Parts: sequence; structure tokens; C-alpha cells
Amino acid sequence: MIRPRPSLGLLDRVLRILFPGMLLLLFNGCTSISYYGQLASGQLHLLRAREPVSSVIADPGRDQQLRAHLAQSQKARTFASQRLHLPDNQSYRLYADIGRPFVVWNVFATPEFSLKPQNHCFPIAGCVAYRGYYSQSAARGEAALQRLQGMDVSIGGVEAYSTLGWFNDPIMSSMMGWGDERLATLIFHELAHQRFYVKDDTEFNESFATFVEQEGTRQWRAFRGMPPDNGALEQQRDQFIQLILDARKRLERLYALPLPAGQMRERKAAEFEQLRREYRTLRDSQWAGNKRYDAWINTPMNNARLLPFGLYDQWVPAFAVLFGQVDGDWVRFYAAVEKLGALPVEERKVALKVLAGSKSPGG
Repeated sequence: MIRPRPSLGLLDRVLRILFPGMLLLLFNGCTSISYYGQLASGQLHLLRAREPVSSVIADPGRDQQLRAHLAQSQKARTFASQRLHLPDNQSYRLYADIGRPFVVWNVFATPEFSLKPQNHCFPIAGCVAYRGYYSQSAARGEAALQRLQGMDVSIGGVEAYSTLGWFNDPIMSSMMGWGDERLATLIFHELAHQRFYVKDDTEFNESFATFVEQEGTRQWRAFRGMPPDNGALEQQRDQFIQLILDARKRLERLYALPLPAGQMRERKAAEFEQLRREYRTLRDSQWAGNKRYDAWINTPMNNARLLPFGLYDQWVPAFAVLFGQVDGDWVRFYAAVEKLGALPVEERKVALKVLAGSKSPGG
């Protein structure tokens, strides 16, 4: 039986995992102590908030809509392990009411005239292009400090994350505003991270998990007898991301030029205005005026706001080809992914480029 709260033994194991890493960082100054302290505290609070989904569903005193939503999530969770061969553990069979709209807020930062992110390295996840905070005010404080140093900064709220199998990750209250299918896709995505993860290669990890999410969702719909998604929203998303990637390429070329700072700022601002014009043209000519990305595009722009785009999608076509090469066999697919992940990083990128440039069988 799963206990509603983690046992003292579990919490001891958590502390034994976190404490050695924190000790190594104590010598880096008060900022490191404070930052890693809030990470440890935030994760422990999340662990303590967990309870079995089955208990919530069985409790007539809990919100009926919550119970129904969680009941649907468990069908997708079972499908993930039985049909997609994703880890069969207690992740996403637990629920945590965290009392806030996001579980963490990520702070992205780049130099003013560069798209190279300020990377941060962690004992478990490796190096990533952001710093996460369990408090929005703490994230804003970090962003303010980065701006004082002349950095371009962006803050993004995150509704869920994976601990890569170190802990049993819960479904969180921050995810309850989603529809049943979006919650299912999140479960597929995060369990893919548990299935395989390469340290220090965000593009590989996120593209792999995104492919599993997308293909898993297609199979989930078929399993339930639902028609294939017409792909309209996915196509709009892909078109929007391509606009962002094209703007990034233009900015990279711009930042390579030997221009004085004032002129560079003017041309940088002009590139962001071009991005807005291209978006509005696309929206009005092909999307029948759908304004789903208006809020994002109308917010003040900088380099850091562009960082997340492409990380989740860059190698998805390569993984799609790989999936076709093993005839859609998930076990063989994961084995092939593990072989790719074991390659040195430059060889891995070459192999992914070759795959992305190929056609899948029958494609």
C-alpha cells in the first residue's frame, strides 16, 4: 500500500542524495548556499505534499471535477507503461496540491548581443540553460540581478518537471487546468525523461521526450477509438516556432558583425519588429485570425525569451525516422536511442543530422 505521506526512511534517502551535492557547493559563497537551499526545501515540500491518486479519487469529499480528471489520467498512465513501454513505477500515480499556478519559475539569461545561454550545472540533471526557483519572488530577484549585469533575461513558469526517476513524481494541482489529453501527453513526455536521459544535452533529451509525447498521443487516441488529430494547432505551433528559429538565425548573423553597441541595439530591435510583422502576417493570412500567440509576441522582446524555442523540437524528425526504422517497436526504439546517447556529443549530432535528412520507411 502506498502511504499518503513519504516515510521518514524515504525522506532520509532524499537528504542523503541532496546533502553531498550541497556540501560541495557551500564553498561557492552565500548565493550558492541560498539557491541550493531553496531547491532542497522546495523538493522536500513537494515530496511531503504527495498522496495516492487512488485515495483522492475514492474520497467523496474531494472536488468531483478533480476526481474525474485524475481518474482519466490513470488510464493514460497505465497505457504509458503497458503500450509505450515507459517506466512502471509510482510516478504520476501520486497527487500533490501545491497551492500555486507553477511548481517552479525558470530564469533564462543571455548576454545582450548573444544567443548563448548562461548555463548552470547540477549533480543530477547536468547542465541546463536556466535556473529554477520554487518562489516567483526569488526568480524575479535573480532576474533583476542579471539585468543589473547587462544580461537579457526572461522568466518562465513551469507547471511540471521530472526528477528523472530519482523520486516518484506526482501529478500536481498546477496541471489541473489542462484537458485530459494534454495531461496524458505530459505524462508520456516526463516518463520518457525517466526512460532515458543524457547529461548536458538538452536538445537531445527534449526532442526525444517530445517525440515520445507526440507518437504516444497518436497511439493513445487510436487506442480509445478517437479519430486522428487534424493537426491544425500543431501546424500553427510548428509555424510559430519556425518564425522564432528564423529570427534567431538572423540575430546570430547580426551579432557576428563588428558593429558599435548603439548600432547593434538598433538592428537588434529591428529584427524583433520583423518577427512581430511576420507573425501577424502568418496569423491573419493562414490562421483565420487565431490569436493564440498574441500575448507572447506583444511582450517586450530580448534574446533570453527565444532560448526555449527549438530545444523541444530540433531533433524530433530524427527520432521519427529512427522509430520508423525499427518498425514502430518501442523496445527496439529505446535501445537505438540509448546507442545514440552513448556516442560522443559531436558524433551524436552528426548521427541525428543524418537521420533528420533521411526519409522514414514508407515516408
